[in-house]
This record gives sequence, C-alpha cells and structure tokens, in this order.
Amino acid sequence: MNISISPERADGVDAMQLIAELDALLTSHYAIESCHGYSVEKLIQQGVAFFVVRVDGVPAGCGGIQLFGKEYGELKRIYVRPEFRERGLAKRLIERLSAYALAHGVTLLRLETGVYQTASIALYEKLGFKRISPFGDYTDDPVSLCYEKSLVTE
Repeated sequence: MNISISPERADGVDAMQLIAELDALLTSHYAIESCHGYSVEKLIQQGVAFFVVRVDGVPAGCGGIQLFGKEYGELKRIYVRPEFRERGLAKRLIERLSAYALAHGVTLLRLETGVYQTASIALYEKLGFKRISPFGDYTDDPVSLCYEKSLVTE
C-alpha cells in the first residue's frame, strides 16, 4: 500500500469530491446551523493549507489546517472515505498537519467536531487531544465538541 499526503488546492477535482462527500455525511447527521465546515471558497480565501491523502494513487481522504498567527492551528475538513478507514490514514494526515504547524512556529492544535463523529472523537482522544470550551467563532452547541493538543513535548 503506497500512501502519499500532498498539499493541494481545495478547489482541485479530487479535493472538491472529498469535501462534497464529507458535507453529505455531516448534513445527514446535523442541522445546517451546526455544520461549521468551510466551503471550498472559504478554505482558499482563509489560506487553509489543504492536503489530499492517496492510497496507490487513489484519493482516500483530505484535511487542512488554518493558522491563527502563532497562537494555534485549527484542523479543518478532516475526512477519510469509508472504504479506506481503519488503515491509519487519518492519524498520518493529522501527523502531517502537525508537522506543518510546527514548521510555521505553531505548537497548539485545535479542532471542532460533532458529537456523532464517534470514530473521529476516539481517534482525536487517542492522539492526545483534550476537550476544551468553544474557541474562536464557535459557540455552545449541544452537538459540537472542541478539542486542543499541545505539540510541545514536556
């Protein structure tokens, strides 16, 4: 299994297809006001560094990171297609996004996810993310969870 994770524009064909699949999944579980994912246009406008994961050349997942100065990096649009799950791809992607943050002098990651994303929540917690109060533009929402992780080892 040849795995690659490469920076790509969010408006590329593969990236847009992956984002559309993620949107379809999320809108099947959450009311629109509880869906906080950036559109493709906003990902580009906000300067989100976006990456596509491929397995043997086939697009398998995606994700990005938006840097907020040196304060923190927020993980965005993390998604792995169902047929590629359970292979460690999301973990590798988060490691790649973490490396990107560190290369830009950012040592804190944050993210928002939904309560029904139980596999994602389990992964984030396994990787050391801790629950926090809403941050940035997020507000208290009964189906929204926020997490953060320091990239500094103590």
